Amino acid sequence: MFRAALIAICLVVFPATLAHAAGKTHTVTIEGMKFAPERIEVAPGDTVVWTNKDFLPHSVTASGAKVESGDLAPGKTFRFVARKKGEMPYICRLHPVMKGVLVVK
Repeated sequence: MFRAALIAICLVVFPATLAHAAGKTHTVTIEGMKFAPERIEVAPGDTVVWTNKDFLPHSVTASGAKVESGDLAPGKTFRFVARKKGEMPYICRLHPVMKGVLVVK
């Protein structure tokens, strides 16, 4: 009886813990010379995926956080796992008027 209860608890608790530990995935679209959304809030462990849907190459560059996607050709993506709490402002290195902010709460 105790063993069955322990197994039942493990089946409920551990998958929920693993799902939370893996984090959520958030998307930012690069299109029309903009990051959309320009400001995104995530939790530590979440993944942010930027997808270039524009006709020009772009980058995701956060010099202060030492994050650099390199040049993203149209159709390409860049993935980043947020670890440290705080704000991470970023730009497109190729088009510095394009700005965004990643907020890790």
